Amino acid sequence: MTGGSWGIRTGSYGSLLHLQNGVSQTPVLPRRPSKILLSSSREKERSPPFIFRCRCRRRVAMLLMVVLALLVFIFGSFTVQKETAGSNMTRHIQEIDPYRVPGTPLISNLPKDEERLGDDNFSGGNSSRRNSHRLNTHPSPVVSDTTNITSYVHPMSHPCDNFAFPPPPPAYRRRIGPRPCPVCYIPVEQAIASMPSAPSVSPVLHNLTYVHDENPVETEPHGGSDFGGYPSLKERSDGFDIKESMKVHCGFVKGNTPGRQTGFDIDEADLMELKQFHEVIVASAIFGNYDIVQQPKNISEAAREKVPFYMFIDEETETYMKNFSILDSSKRVGLWKIIVVRNVPYADARRNGKVPKLLLHRIFPNVRYSIWIDGKLQLVVDPYQILERFLWRPNATFAISRHYKRFDVFEEAEANKAAGKYDNATIDHQIQFYEQYDGLTHYTRAKFPITSDVPEGCVLIREHIPITNLFTCLWFNEVDRFTSRDQLSFSTVRDKIMSKVDWIINMFLDCERRNFVIQAYHRDLLEHMPPSAPAVIRYPPAMPNNINRSQKKNPPRRGRGDRRSGSKRHRKVAIGSRDNN
Repeated sequence: MTGGSWGIRTGSYGSLLHLQNGVSQTPVLPRRPSKILLSSSREKERSPPFIFRCRCRRRVAMLLMVVLALLVFIFGSFTVQKETAGSNMTRHIQEIDPYRVPGTPLISNLPKDEERLGDDNFSGGNSSRRNSHRLNTHPSPVVSDTTNITSYVHPMSHPCDNFAFPPPPPAYRRRIGPRPCPVCYIPVEQAIASMPSAPSVSPVLHNLTYVHDENPVETEPHGGSDFGGYPSLKERSDGFDIKESMKVHCGFVKGNTPGRQTGFDIDEADLMELKQFHEVIVASAIFGNYDIVQQPKNISEAAREKVPFYMFIDEETETYMKNFSILDSSKRVGLWKIIVVRNVPYADARRNGKVPKLLLHRIFPNVRYSIWIDGKLQLVVDPYQILERFLWRPNATFAISRHYKRFDVFEEAEANKAAGKYDNATIDHQIQFYEQYDGLTHYTRAKFPITSDVPEGCVLIREHIPITNLFTCLWFNEVDRFTSRDQLSFSTVRDKIMSKVDWIINMFLDCERRNFVIQAYHRDLLEHMPPSAPAVIRYPPAMPNNINRSQKKNPPRRGRGDRRSGSKRHRKVAIGSRDNN
C-alpha cells in the first residue's frame, strides 16, 4: 500500500513528502483511516435507504393530503345538496329580516320565487292569505300566479307604499342582541280615520259561548285546573271543529261573570268600568312584583282621551307599590289605570299573567281592538298608529311578531329546557303529546305563506271577533293543560284552526315590534345592578395669563408619528363629545 492512495501527511504540518523516482525517502507507516472519512463513507453507505425513507414519507404525506382533500370535497358537496334541499331554511330569514342578531342561526334556503314574500317581507303582513270577509273599504289582495308574490292594493295611494327598509347598520361589539328596524307609520289623525267602520266578519264562527261549571272535576290525567275547567281530550278535539255556534272552555268556569267569584277576582267598581264600550284599549299586567311599571311615551292627545290603559296587578305587587308610594287611592300610575286582582288561580305568577293576556275578550266584553304588552315593555308609539300598521293596513284581525331567532317548535322546546324556563319533563311531555295527537312536525317551507311556528309573544294586537276569541281561548287551554310557555302551543292551535277556516295570523318581523316597544329588565335584575356613575367630563387646566413670554420655552419638535394630547384635532373630538352629552 502506498501513501498516495491515502494522501499521507507528515507530522503535524501536513506537508507532502518529497518523492524521488516515485519512492518516498522515508519509510511509510500504515495509518488508521480518519474518523471523518469513515463517517462520510458510512453516510454514503446509509444515504440510499435514508433518501428512500424520506421519499416514502413524502409520498404518504401527499397521499394523506389527497385523501383529506377528497373528504372535504365530498362533505362540501353533501352540504350544498342538503342546503339546496331546503332543510335548514337559512336564506329566507336573512332576506326578510336584515336586522336579525349577527351570528345567530339563519332559517331558510329557498328557491328564488319564495325568497321575497311581497308585503310579508318588510311590511309585516301575511298578504298571501288575507281575510276577505272584512266589511270595510279595503279591497281583497291581488295575487300573481307567475311570481308567487302577493301585493296588497289600497283604494288610494298610501303614504307608505314606497317605503323600503334602509340597509341595516354595521354590527358593533357594543351593540349586542337584536335591533329595531324602521317602520312606516302614518300620522295619528290619518290612522284614526282609517279605522274600519264595521267589525270584521268572523269566518264560519259567528256565535261563541263559554263553559260554566261550578264544580269542575279532572277526569283525565292530562293537566288543567279548576280555573280552566279540565276539558277532556274529546272536548279539546271538538274545540277545533269550527262551526257557526260553539261552546268551549275559556277560563272563568266558576261564577256567572268573569272576575266575580271565579278566581282572578276583581273589585265591583272596576268590573263596572271594564264592561264599558271602548274602540281601543291597551292592557298589561305585573304579577308577583316581577316588573316595574313602564310609562308609555309619544301618546297623542286623542289616544290619551279615548284609549284607556289598564294594568293588572296582584295583591303582592299592590303591597309593594303602596309601601313605596307608587300607588295611591286614585289607583293610577301615570297613564295606567291599576286593576287589582284577588284570589289569583295559580301559584305561578307567569301563569297568572296569561289570564289577561289571552282572555282579554272575557274581561272586556265590549271592546273592539286591544293591544297587549308584557309588563317589562314600554310603549313608545301611539296605539292608533300601531293598529293601522299591523291590523288595518294589512287587513288582518290578529297580529303577533315572530321570534327573532327560532322558528321551529322543537328548537324552542330545547331552548326552554336549556334556559331552565320550565320543568324539562313537562316540556318533553307537551311536545310528545303534540306529535302523537296533533301531528306536530318540524317547520318546513311547505307551510308558506306562514313564516314561523314560534312567536315572540310579548305583544298581541287583535280585533275582538269570534274567531280570534276562539283562538285565544284554545291557546289558553293549552297553557292551562301543559306549560306556561305559550310559544310551544301557539302553532298547534293556529294550524288546527287554519285547517278549518280561511283565517291567518299576521306574523310580522320582530325588529318591527322592537320599534314600538322598548324592553326593560325585570325587577330582580334591576335591583342587583350597580348604579350607573354619572359621566364626568375632565377639562384641561387653563393656562395662566401672567406668564412672561420670555419665560416660555419652545416645545421640542415632534415627528409625524407623535401625537399630542392638546392637539387641535383632539380638542374637536372632546367638544363634540360634550355636545353630544
